[in-house]
Amino acid sequence: MPTPSEIIEHLGLVPLPVEGGLFTQSHRSSEASAIYYLLEPPSVSARHRLDRLEIWLFHGGSPVAMTLESPDGSISHVVLGLDVAAGQRPQVVVPAGVWQSASSLGTWSLVGTVVVPPYTDDSVEFSGS
Repeated sequence: MPTPSEIIEHLGLVPLPVEGGLFTQSHRSSEASAIYYLLEPPSVSARHRLDRLEIWLFHGGSPVAMTLESPDGSISHVVLGLDVAAGQRPQVVVPAGVWQSASSLGTWSLVGTVVVPPYTDDSVEFSGS
């Protein structure tokens, strides 16, 4: 398994402003956008929401703890990972308008996210902004 440094180098990851972690855009079209996203503690995906659908996909490393807060105030905690027998999910769909945050449960986690329609800077709101 590659090290985080090797992943950063080979994928060309750079810091993701405001949200935290490292990323690179891997796809963009008029229909969707996709990124690779690496979390290494203490970096976290800061609490935010999008006005469009986002799908998180687990790629490697440690599982990722996610907190999702729906517009009705209900909160769910899910773990993005491969141990489905333990309740982890290899992908998590976050509907538009749901507050989300995430953190690695180990030393590093590599995920991908797909945003439909494509991500734009005005499609995201951060907690406290």
